[in-house]
Amino acid sequence: MSLTHHQIVIIGAGTGGVTVAAQLKLKDKHLDIALIDPADTHYYQAAWTLVGAGTFDFNKTARPMASVIPKGVHWIKEAVSSLDPDKNFIQLASGDQVEYDYLIVSPGVIYDYDQVEGLRETMNKNNVCSNYVDSKYTWEVLQKFKGGNAVFTQAATPIKCGGAPQKIMYLAADYFRKHGLSDKANITFPMPGSVIFGVPEFAKTLMKVVDRYGIELRFFHKLTKIDAEKRQVHFKITAETSMIAGCFYALNPAIKDLDPSETDVILEFDMLHLAPPQTAPRFIQESKLAYADGPNKGWVNVNINTLQHNQYSNVFGLGDVAALPTAKTGAAVRKQAPVVVENLLHVMHQEAELNPGYHGYSSCPLVTGYGKMVLAEFKYDNVRDSDKMISTFVDTTQESYSMWLLKKYGLPFMYWNLMLRGKA
Repeated sequence: MSLTHHQIVIIGAGTGGVTVAAQLKLKDKHLDIALIDPADTHYYQAAWTLVGAGTFDFNKTARPMASVIPKGVHWIKEAVSSLDPDKNFIQLASGDQVEYDYLIVSPGVIYDYDQVEGLRETMNKNNVCSNYVDSKYTWEVLQKFKGGNAVFTQAATPIKCGGAPQKIMYLAADYFRKHGLSDKANITFPMPGSVIFGVPEFAKTLMKVVDRYGIELRFFHKLTKIDAEKRQVHFKITAETSMIAGCFYALNPAIKDLDPSETDVILEFDMLHLAPPQTAPRFIQESKLAYADGPNKGWVNVNINTLQHNQYSNVFGLGDVAALPTAKTGAAVRKQAPVVVENLLHVMHQEAELNPGYHGYSSCPLVTGYGKMVLAEFKYDNVRDSDKMISTFVDTTQESYSMWLLKKYGLPFMYWNLMLRGKA
């Protein structure tokens, strides 16, 4: 067992951790920074939607972790088992220990399959797929589909990239159309929420996409069980009884509910794509950095504008693990990172005034078919927040080929060559 000390420790070498480390080094190359992460590979997960639809090479989404760790940053290739913010102390799974002066937490989320009965046993088998888990298997399932019920859904927990469950649905619908399967495919989207998208300007366009593909929508449907042997998926309707009639849009008579009760729904599937239940890593949930109760229980308790922890002034949090009322996306991290960097340096230099500069910006590149995309940008309270330069030339509330090109080529280039280097 060994004990090391670093001026700044960052937990998580994903998008948030690497971007912040790179930006800090650009500000001051003499900073003593350590990044803790056990992974060998860094993934550009935003492209996995395209991988699942057969239009992006999975190998191009992966690079060795060592290649993205900023120069001069110490990489501690270990997993965290616990942390104590009262003592500025981190316990590693190996038994080694790390002390810090300042801490940045950005470890992302983990998948908690056990929240849905039967999911662990059938994930990546029996035509049950997820771009979040294995986008290559999604593509395999999509190519094998010859007709029947294609069910797309998501867990009722917070999830990263909240638009991803419907992006692959639109691509699948377009794939069916291109391969003469539209009349044989019954597509349904049972979801835990009440609307297709929270920002009205973009929801209006997405409902037109739903109509174009003949997709059945089911609102307030909580995923509870998957029976792989029977090819059935179970949901609980969470709306009040008086509101159940309004939980369905464009009902398809070919998609039959096998349960006669009012609140339980059982659907048969020939293809099932889902976003699995997601939580903060256990060492975060069990630490004093997380909310102990309430709607944000288990997520890191930070100020939603400064991203400084609400109890520990030497701790900041960003990315998927932070309890922020906005979508968990890489685009959100791009706006969060400079705020964290600026405010951490303020704290280090004992400057009381912090920059409340993060206003909830997030972005969801909503792919609506091959060669079509809507660029949904928004901030807190589901207020549209589109980039002024892009929206001058493109109406980002509408489907466009130029935004598809941005998704497939522009954003990956920016991610690898600018964002992870602290330059975007």
